[in-house]
Amino acid sequence: MFEGVHTALVTPFKNGVVDESTFQQLVDRQFDADVQGIVPVGTTGESPTLDTGEHIRVIEMAAQFAQGRGHVIAGTGANSTKEAIQLTQAAEKVGATASLQVAPYYNKPSQEGLFQHFKAIADQTSLKIVLYSIPGRCGIPIGVETVVRLAEACPNIVAIKEAGGTPERVSELDAALTDDFEILSGDDSLTLPFMSVGARGVISVASNLIPAEMVSMVRAAQSGDWEHALQVHRRFYPLFSAFLKLDTNPVPIKTAMGIAGFIDPALRLPMVGMAPEKAAELRAILDRLDLLS
Repeated sequence: MFEGVHTALVTPFKNGVVDESTFQQLVDRQFDADVQGIVPVGTTGESPTLDTGEHIRVIEMAAQFAQGRGHVIAGTGANSTKEAIQLTQAAEKVGATASLQVAPYYNKPSQEGLFQHFKAIADQTSLKIVLYSIPGRCGIPIGVETVVRLAEACPNIVAIKEAGGTPERVSELDAALTDDFEILSGDDSLTLPFMSVGARGVISVASNLIPAEMVSMVRAAQSGDWEHALQVHRRFYPLFSAFLKLDTNPVPIKTAMGIAGFIDPALRLPMVGMAPEKAAELRAILDRLDLLS
């Protein structure tokens, strides 16, 4: 269902508000490159700095502009179960086809708390749910046993985005879950290692900028053409690495998209623009990869 490339979309701003016309151009560019879906208002989409009305509007636009060309996996997670349910139900009403549910952050619930949180959300929506484990931001992982319990208890919990993990954890998940439960990489640089041990694709940041190239890499891996997949990975690894090391997501990808002329790279506080010397380093990488022409 969710195998392939899904792009964690940036949210473009202009004069302090969401730039709807540019957002439509971004969505069209993704599906023109044959991605399998888009993920609005996730980490990359700056969901923490959007108010509730903006959050739902971005999901609504994503569904409207997608025009049925692929999945619209709305970021509707929260550290409040009640808020996550409300966002998920609103996303379902405006046309999302699935929900991305991040582990509650800051309050650091136990694994039993995680189970009860995600189960409560799943019970209140008919959307398919992709769990999102990113301990680097949330402080806790979604444990393998918790994922298994959720998959068994909730038929609409069907996948997990694994971010900040290791191939060993992907192997553990793959061994513990049924074949129809899908594991997706949440880290561009780990996509091929994860796919080699059971992941089915990626929810990608880099595909905002290089959607066709990410599709080519993942499809090659899916078909067993690891030589081609590795060629693409090697070419763009400097970019994957820069997105991780130069600043906190989404600062590097928005900076790159701005340098390449796709968006105004404006961010909302507390996120601020990249330091000039780091932006220059990123520009040099884009130039070497022929991404500025």
